[in-house]
Amino acid sequence: QVQTEESGGGLVQAGGSLSLLCTVSGNGIDINTMGWYRQAPGKQRELVAGITSGGGIYYANSVKGRYTISRDNAKNTASLQMNSLKPEDTARYYCCIIPEGKYEYDCWGRGTQVTVSS
Repeated sequence: QVQTEESGGGLVQAGGSLSLLCTVSGNGIDINTMGWYRQAPGKQRELVAGITSGGGIYYANSVKGRYTISRDNAKNTASLQMNSLKPEDTARYYCCIIPEGKYEYDCWGRGTQVTVSS
């Protein structure tokens, strides 16, 4: 049984920073890609950043230059450093993974809320 746990969300003023942490647990899980999705009320879930086991990185245009994703393959953790936050970054952020041998993200966690006030 694979589980993901997100932490680090909170309330911050525009221009501020937050750092999110994702911890993945599960016996024998091999992870190809770790990513962060977000979903704001009334909007579709959006992939904001992803990182492969080899270090390949993707960022959505809306967060490029402001967010930094990293991972620790040995610990099955991923972090998302968010700087210069904007009110439009307000959303619930979810950690999702693509297991080895699969091609789509799976998301199991409850997410962590990020709220940016203007």
